[in-house]
This record gives sequence, C-alpha cells and structure tokens, in this order.
Amino acid sequence: MRPENVTSVTQFILVGLSNNRKTQILLFAVVFLIYLFTVVGNLVIIMLIQVDSHLHTPMYFFLTHLSSLEICYVTSTVPQMLAHLLAGNGAISFARCATQMYISLSLGSTEALLLGAMAYDRYLAICRPLLYVIAMSRWHQLQLALASWAGGFLLSVMNVGCTLRLPFCGPNHINHFFCELPVVLKLACADIQVTEAVIFGAAVLILLVPLSVILTSYSLILVSILRMQSASGRHKAFSTCASHLAVVTLFYGTVISMYMRPQSGAATDLDKRIAVFYIVVTPLLNPIIYTLRNKNVHRAVAKVMQRWGLEPQLKH
Repeated sequence: MRPENVTSVTQFILVGLSNNRKTQILLFAVVFLIYLFTVVGNLVIIMLIQVDSHLHTPMYFFLTHLSSLEICYVTSTVPQMLAHLLAGNGAISFARCATQMYISLSLGSTEALLLGAMAYDRYLAICRPLLYVIAMSRWHQLQLALASWAGGFLLSVMNVGCTLRLPFCGPNHINHFFCELPVVLKLACADIQVTEAVIFGAAVLILLVPLSVILTSYSLILVSILRMQSASGRHKAFSTCASHLAVVTLFYGTVISMYMRPQSGAATDLDKRIAVFYIVVTPLLNPIIYTLRNKNVHRAVAKVMQRWGLEPQLKH
C-alpha cells in the first residue's frame, strides 16, 4: 500500500533536448519545418493513392495506412514539443503525460506491426505472384490492417496500465522531450522489475515477431530476385524492397535500442537522441523513400498536375 505521507506527482517537467534558449529557438524552427514537411508529404501520398485508380493495389493500401499512421504519430508528440521549445517551459500534467504516453506507444506499436504486414505483402507479390490476388484479397488486406491497429492499441493498454499502477511521488523531471514509457517508468517510487518484464514481453511481440516476419520475407524475396531472368525485373523488385528495408532498419534499430536494451538507473541524453530518429526522422523519410524512385507515384503526380493545368511546367 502507498504510505499516507507520500505526495503523488501532479505534473512532470520535460527537460527537452536543450536548456539553452538560442538552441531551443533553432530547434523549434528545424522541428517545425520537419513536422510541416512530414504532414504535407504523407497527405500528398494519401491523396495520390485515392485519386489514381492504378494505385488501388494492396501495396498502396498499406502505404495509405502507414502515411495516416505517421501523421497521427508525429502529431501525438511534436506539437507539444514545439510548444515547449517556444515557451522554454516543459511542464505537463500527469493526466496529459499519461495520455501522450499511451497514444504515442499505441501508434508506434501499430507501425511496427504494419511494417511486418507490408513485408508479407511484398513477399506474396514477388515470390507467389499466382496466389497473390487470392492471398491478398481486399478482405485479407483489411484483416491485416485491423490486426495491426488493434494489436498496437491493446498491447499498449497493458503496458501503460502496468506503469500507471505504480506510485509516482518524485522526482518529477523527465529527461526527454515527450512522455515515453521507459523514461517515465524510471521515476516510479516502487520496484519496477515486474513492470519491466511485462514491457519486455510486449516488446518481443510487437518488435521481434514482425521483425522476424520481415527478415524471413526479404530473405525469400532476395532469393527470388536473384533467380529472375530479366535484369529490369530484378532492378524493379530490388528497388521496391530496398526502400522498404531502409525504413525498417531505421525504425526497428532505434526502437529496439530504446525498449529492449538493459535500462540504467536514470534516463540519459542518449535516450532522447535515439527517440528523435523514430519520432521525428522516420515519419519524414517515409514519403520520400516510398515515392522518390517510384514510377507509379511519379505518373500519378503527373496526372494530377495535368488535371490542374500544370503539365507544361513539368516539362523542360
């Protein structure tokens, strides 16, 4: 039981990325631009997929979910980060901190599961093309997408619930720029070993299981690509998969280093620097990586430009 004379924390203070005022203003400008490009870039992808019937395929169905997810993911953390950088004050109530912790963890978990579903889709498209239409029917697409969203949010209920059952009586300074579960957990005034074990078990399901699916899928894809007779076919398949792997490597590498490495007694600056990659950088890179060398998306952009009467400007 919690002792009577223990005072519960009512608010936390987010230390942020820097205490220097000039650095905070510079960070505000940089992060704001990244946030703006991230939201606009992912919205453009969603719009293009909706208006071009040639992009109504399973790959782009999952990409729509990923882009929507990225917009929600950055919006769950970055606007508050920007407000704190501008104000120079990182105060946040306990309730808001708990809400942010749940939403950001749920969305991050959903992304981990969704990337696994996207790798499975690429495996079927390249290695099992004759079965692809049946195996990845509209209903199966919906099942995989819904399972990713439901799995991410349900497992996060368990993780955050276990954390919030612990007493928080001080200190209340969080060495981070948002309320992230492993960092907040270190401030609990109780033994956290059981909670850490629960979180580690959930991380295995959320991270290692889909990562195993991804590695297996791409190993089989690589074998299939090497067997292709057509050089252009090999190049197209490899280019598509390489872009996906680039996102996977950055996202899983940083998240695993945060949630599955041995935790020290106190949060370090390394924790928040790692978090910058999967909170700020990865959502920005997704629209770039998936569209930069994608001819289908390029054609969709050209069609939209033509409808708007901007086609002559695209020609040189």
